[in-house]
Amino acid sequence: MVTLEKNIKGVKDVLTSQDIIVFEFNSLSGKKFAAIYADGLADKQLLGELVVKPLRAAKEDIKLDDVKLLLASPEVKDGKKIKDAIKEVSDGNAVLFVDGEKDFFIIGLKNPPGRTPAEPPTQIVIKGPREGFTEDIKTNLGLVRKRVKSENMQVKMLKTGKRSDTAVAMIYLDGVCEKGLPEKIEKQLAKNEIDLIPDSSYISQFISKKPRSLFKRNGTTEKPDIFCAKICEGRVGLIVDGSPIAITVPYMIVEDMQASEDYYALSYRSTVLRIIRFLSIIVGIFLPALYISAQLFKIQLIPFQLLLKISSSISGLPLSPSVEMFFTLFVLEVLNEASIRMPKYVGLALSVVGALVLGDTAVKAGIISSPAIIIIALSAICLYTTPDLVETTTTLRWIFLIIAGSIGPFGIVVFICFLICYLVTEQSYGTPLLCPFAPLVKNDLYDGMVKANSSLLKNRPESLNVRDKVRLKQK
Repeated sequence: MVTLEKNIKGVKDVLTSQDIIVFEFNSLSGKKFAAIYADGLADKQLLGELVVKPLRAAKEDIKLDDVKLLLASPEVKDGKKIKDAIKEVSDGNAVLFVDGEKDFFIIGLKNPPGRTPAEPPTQIVIKGPREGFTEDIKTNLGLVRKRVKSENMQVKMLKTGKRSDTAVAMIYLDGVCEKGLPEKIEKQLAKNEIDLIPDSSYISQFISKKPRSLFKRNGTTEKPDIFCAKICEGRVGLIVDGSPIAITVPYMIVEDMQASEDYYALSYRSTVLRIIRFLSIIVGIFLPALYISAQLFKIQLIPFQLLLKISSSISGLPLSPSVEMFFTLFVLEVLNEASIRMPKYVGLALSVVGALVLGDTAVKAGIISSPAIIIIALSAICLYTTPDLVETTTTLRWIFLIIAGSIGPFGIVVFICFLICYLVTEQSYGTPLLCPFAPLVKNDLYDGMVKANSSLLKNRPESLNVRDKVRLKQK
């Protein structure tokens, strides 16, 4: 006969930490029980109400099958191996052992600390839902289920991380997304083994077939409404336990030039905003490089009246145009990093000192010119119109600045050609990154750079190779 002490010892020999609690109690008939859970992860109040209270009240000698009937918890599973009990306790559930029985019960009482859904700081909207994902995977799944109540929505729970055993929920619409796509993603994720998965960015790198690429291969969002819209278009979504950022694949670059508010405003206004974002990216990346190349190689590219103003402002500067621009951009990046990582109130003072005192003093001292500060500031503002592309666009700005200072306009043109050829050949799980422009998909142009009225978006994006192409049926 397997004693209660032997089962407890089997768990405590592995989980030796002091926050693993063993609670032993008896029923009125004298039957012994032991509940094991991790303090801080399991809900102790529910444990007492749903498990301990009904078992303690049992006056007759009860068997293993009777125990399951007495438990008031809606989430009870059978367990047979001690290693399964260890895994469930580490995951936040409670394990109930019965004296004299080898088998045990796994009771779903997971209640990790978390926060309530709030508007994400990176995707603020004037119109539209303000809920955002949290770090709890169950809360996030509830936010998705609240919006998509289709019986075709499939949620597949995966585990990754050798030591963290992090839960990952893969969500897709069966019969809509491309056949075999969920299996491809699962296979790609299984290829990599790492100790800890602290955030979804790790998963994004693992499922990307070219993780060293400068350009993203997966879409990211913190808003459930955006996530659900992409799922309904035919994408596969991944929600990682412990991260408020969800992943969607396949991915197209044009997604980051779209905002959730585009779908809640007039289509004309949304179209204008998308064009402004696209032009802002072009200005943000190329303006510093074009300014430097014009000064060093092609001075005639600058209008004459503007050239007179620039000449008067840069006369007497100790730095060359390229070094001056590099120095100004370097100071901007340092201020950006410091303002993000400084405490909130110190960061405000740092912004004032950096933007007003340091910049104004540097111009008056004759170290850098006013045009350089204006150009770098305008470039930074333009790039942040599409925050999801900032990592890529800021790196491209540095590359183009180096090319402009060393080779000039010819080098800029050559690198642009190389960049276009590279992007045209790149894909995200069979979907070209530059869709719907390269290759040209006419149907998808209605929701590309131009935002058509929702009544005209009758079909799902053809670029995603979906099985169910019809999105809107009009009677």
